[in-house]
Formats: sequence, structure tokens, C-alpha cells
Amino acid sequence: MFSLPRKATAPFCPAEVQGSIRIDARAPWWQRLRRFAGPGLLVAVGYMDPGNWATDIEAGSRFGYGLLWIVVLSSLVAIALQLMAARLGLVTGLDLAQASRARYGPLGRYLQWLSAELSIIACDVAEVLGCALAFKLLFGIPLAWGVVLTAFDTVIVLGMKGKGFRQIEAVVLGLIATIALCFAIQVFMVGPDWQAVARGLLPSSPGDDLHQAVVLGLGIVGATIMPHNLYLHSSVVQTRKVEGGQHGLRDTLALCRIDTVLSLLLAMLVNGAILVLAGSAFHAVGQPVVDDIEQAYRLITPLAGGAAALLFGLALLASGQSSTLTGTVAGQVIMDGFLQIRIPCYQRRLITRGLALLPALLGVLLLGEGAVGRMLVWSQVVLSLQLPLAMWPLLRMTASRQLMGEFVLSPLMQLVGWLLFVLICGANLLLIIGL
Repeated sequence: MFSLPRKATAPFCPAEVQGSIRIDARAPWWQRLRRFAGPGLLVAVGYMDPGNWATDIEAGSRFGYGLLWIVVLSSLVAIALQLMAARLGLVTGLDLAQASRARYGPLGRYLQWLSAELSIIACDVAEVLGCALAFKLLFGIPLAWGVVLTAFDTVIVLGMKGKGFRQIEAVVLGLIATIALCFAIQVFMVGPDWQAVARGLLPSSPGDDLHQAVVLGLGIVGATIMPHNLYLHSSVVQTRKVEGGQHGLRDTLALCRIDTVLSLLLAMLVNGAILVLAGSAFHAVGQPVVDDIEQAYRLITPLAGGAAALLFGLALLASGQSSTLTGTVAGQVIMDGFLQIRIPCYQRRLITRGLALLPALLGVLLLGEGAVGRMLVWSQVVLSLQLPLAMWPLLRMTASRQLMGEFVLSPLMQLVGWLLFVLICGANLLLIIGL
């Protein structure tokens, strides 16, 4: 019962369950969609992690609803990039890491691998800090001890060993539902000005503090479009296989589009709700800028009541734990694809969590608990800086007719993809110049 696995096992090693969820092409469309649904949810979890909370809360408290359009735009960009990643995996049978290994030499391969690993660690730092904060808010555990306690989430990973992808997707769905429900209730409690919210959907100048708006904007982009999610999606989508039809791959891609769009729209609504909550509860009533999740928790209690604060803490805990599962899968995908190394899931989890614990714990001990908000925001900025290194090979390969055949990206989508690449690189450059 307590024996540790000696090799990579499902569901954290997607290669072990490739094509395991079979879909009858002759079944009604709603049955096929229900059977296919899942990969999009695993990806969407990364768009609701504690790093998103920090950027959205500070953006809402500092600029009201002024940066809401960036949340929407980032989500639409994420949908486009995730669809490209899923298309690459379904058409070629290779995930982004495997395809990059085959296409690029040792230097390019290892550079991409290091960048992908850094993005996972940056994301895991946010998860560590988020879970530690949840432990403190809900149970009164000191933050430093909460950081140490997050090391034991490996038990969750071990509990899933040998399971299929449907089981892990069911767990993730439950956690996402918890997060979404908690924020829906909180937004209802604070009663935002919906006309002002609608104006926030239109691009506009955020105010005089342009540098801080750029930092937060990049944080939102990095929190929304996570580099390792592109590797993850291109792999886990291969667990689905449509059988019995004349257009199996085309049908699979259609189902994938629906699954991805619906899942990421849900993530967009959650992120938008976090920003709207902060804008309504803090900015609209003249509160000072809230750049810390714990501060937001303390301030929301007198404004919306203890029930809202409890829901806030529960959603934060669910957010951190759900990201733990998908981060482990992404780590396996990246290590297997780039280095062709497969290790037991708990070892992969311990490596990632160990590398994240050190900066998180040092940050708390040296900078103080009040620095957690800044650490969360900057962890997301790191993700934004890593994003071009994942986008470049993805855009090059999905635009290759030799590799993609008839499913190559259309010229319009190629143009959109490269414009997004230039835009993100330009925003990163602005941030670096302004540091």
C-alpha cells in the first residue's frame, strides 16, 4: 500500500495512457463531446493559480476595472496558442517538447528545456506561496511553516499513481468548480457597478502610473499564457482518439476546439471575477492599493462579511492544489520530451517542489510576509519573459506543411501568431528597459 513506484506511471506520464480514451465517431455529438472533455480543464487550471490572484487583485485595487480588457485579451491569445499546441499534438503524434527535440540541435533543445523548467518552477513558487497563505488564513499556520507544509503535497500525487486521465480530470473539475462558485458568490456579495465593468472591457489608458500598469499587464499575460501549458496541452490531448469515422482526425480537432474554448473561457471568467472583486471591494471605495492576497482577505471581511472571507480562503487553497496536479504532468512531459528521461511521478514532484521551496522560503524569511504579493506578481512576469521561447517553435512547426500536411495553420492564423509573438516580445522589452 505504501510502496513507492519505481517507474513513471499514469496519469502523470501521458505516454503511458496515449489514446486510452476512445470515442465512437458514430455516437451523438454531445456524447462525443462529453467523452472528449478534459484536456482543456487540465490546461485551464494553470490560468487560475495563485499567481493570477496576485496580479488580478493588485490590478483591480490599483486601477479599478481599467485592466480588465487585458484579462480578456490575454485569455483570447491563450485560446489561440493552446489550440495551436493541441493541433500539433493531434496531427503529428508528438508533443511540443518531442517535436522540438527532433527539430533543433543540442543548443536549442537544452535552451528550450531550461526555459520550460524555469517556467514550471516560477509557477510552482506561486503555488507554494498561495497554499501557504491559504493555510495561514484558514488555520492560522505561520507563513514560513505553511511553505514547508506544501512539500507534503507529494502525497496527493502518490495517491493518483496508476490512475487514468479521467480520474485526475474529475478531481480537477471539482477544484475548478469550487474556485468558480466561491468567486461567483463573492462578486454577488460586493455588488459591482456593471456599467463600469463593461467600460473596463474596452482598451483605455490606466492612468499616470504607466510603468506599474506595464508590470501588472505583463504579470496578467504571464499568469494567463503559461509557457509550460503549451507543452502540457500538446501531450494530454493525445489521450483522446476518435474511432469508426471517415474523418477521425478532423472530428478530433473539432472536439478539441470546443473543449479548449469552453475551458479557457471559464478560466477567463474566474480571472475577471477576481479583478472585478478587487475593483469593487477596494478601488471603488477608496481603499489604498492592495498588493497582497492576505491584505485582500483581511479587508474583504468587514466589507463583505466573514462568509466571503472564508470562500476566499477555500478558493485559494483549491487553486494551489489543482495546479499541483497539472504541474506534475507538465514536468513529466517536458523531461520526457526534451531529455527522454522518465522518472516516477513523486520524484518529479519532489524535484519541482524542492526547487520552488527554496526561493519561496527565503523570500518569506528575508523580505517578510508582506513581500508575498510582490513575489507572486514577479513570478508571473518571469513566465511572460519565458513565453517567446515556447511560442517560437510552436509557430514554426504548426506553419510547416511538411510537418502538418493539410492541417497546417492558415496564412491568417500564422500572421496573427507572429503578431502576438512580436507584441509579447515588445512588452517584455519595455519592462526590461524600465527596470
